[in-house]
Amino acid sequence: MTPSPPGAPDPTSGRSSDPSAARGAHTRLGSAGGSGALRRSLATALLADVDRLTDRAVDDIRAHSGTYASGDPVTRDDLWAICRDNMLRVLEDLGGLAPTGGDFEGAARETGRRRAEQGVPLDIVLQAYRRGGRVLWQVMAEHLRTRTRREADSRDLELDAAGAVWETIDRYSVAMADAYRIARLELQNQEDTRRAALFEALLDGRADDPAIASAAAAALGVPAQDRYVVVVATQDPAAPPQPAPVLEAQGLWSFWRPRSGRYAGIVRLPRRDNPAGRTAPPPGARLDPALVRLLDALRERTGATAGVSPEFERLSQAGRALRHAEQTLRTLRAGSGEVALFDARLPEVLLSARPDIAERIVTVNLGPVLVTGGERNALLSTLRVWLDHGCSASKAAELLYCHRNTVLNRIGRVAELTGRSSESGEARMGWALALRALPYVGLADAPGAAPIVADQHGTGGAEWDAYGT
Repeated sequence: MTPSPPGAPDPTSGRSSDPSAARGAHTRLGSAGGSGALRRSLATALLADVDRLTDRAVDDIRAHSGTYASGDPVTRDDLWAICRDNMLRVLEDLGGLAPTGGDFEGAARETGRRRAEQGVPLDIVLQAYRRGGRVLWQVMAEHLRTRTRREADSRDLELDAAGAVWETIDRYSVAMADAYRIARLELQNQEDTRRAALFEALLDGRADDPAIASAAAAALGVPAQDRYVVVVATQDPAAPPQPAPVLEAQGLWSFWRPRSGRYAGIVRLPRRDNPAGRTAPPPGARLDPALVRLLDALRERTGATAGVSPEFERLSQAGRALRHAEQTLRTLRAGSGEVALFDARLPEVLLSARPDIAERIVTVNLGPVLVTGGERNALLSTLRVWLDHGCSASKAAELLYCHRNTVLNRIGRVAELTGRSSESGEARMGWALALRALPYVGLADAPGAAPIVADQHGTGGAEWDAYGT
């Protein structure tokens, strides 16, 4: 966009004899050397009509940007004031004049800060800067074309002036962009702090206040009422810092914060398709696919040991859900990588909360078995497999790699020692509770120890000792 060269040059201007200028070194804008006098003359002329220059720049910016044309969030008056301030600083800098309002780049930094606070994308702001610079050069070119006393070699001086204009615009653009990025970081830090504080308020049970619940929902970007669960995960060495990216890859929104050496998170589940009038699955129904996806992702992709609360609908219920998730986690062996639902660990939750009662349940229901010495492990292992598989001797024999009669003999031995009938539902319930209570009375390696039963892949009796009985 260099102007035509006809006309005579300003006799006060001259070409620089400085070798550094010939090599493209930066010359102070507005200096006596090079095109300094020409730039000073142009800057002075345009400053005298800066309001009209600003009008022209504002109209051009709004004509080429839907964001600025809309007036939201940047009104025309706001754009005009900022644009005028920038034009003043650019022209004063370009002409080597004293700044009338602080340092030269202050307007650029203020533009970056303000637009960052208004949420205008940086590329839109930079585009506006380029449009403003283009208008500035167009007006300068118009002045140059009508300038009197031009000499034949004035083209070189005018090219120098053009380079100085764009050098100034580029420098101010960099200052604006740097201020924009710093402001965005500060705003992000403030928003992160506020979001974390509101999240903590949810988990601490303070969201009974509707204002807090509403503010937390807005800060987290989720509805105040939807499908949620709370997850508490240990920070196992092999686990990722926090599960949010893993769950996001599975289409699950979540927000996490460290709490006392663990990570606590709220996970939003997709809405389920229910028949009209039904808000929850019927008792005994299979787990919702979204919940299964959550459990699988936590178990298989994070490696963290985690407890999951029951589903709840209102964010204000997150505090209670946190307690349920923590209670579930306490029933799991540290570092096991196991993930469990609160509803699937109800007996363990109750037993872990009252170790004195757990100890009594073990003593009453399995006390004589625990003092049998060498046959204890086999009896307890067989009893657990038999109970876990519908009291089927055939199934238990298959999983334990032994004969069906061996299973029946061991169950009979347990019945004999405890004085209970293996056909009694009450006896079976007592034995099952006692087996679950063992980790909480110091008779197993740790709470939530892996079952001693071999699964379909089969480890048989090799797992008996792993249970620690």
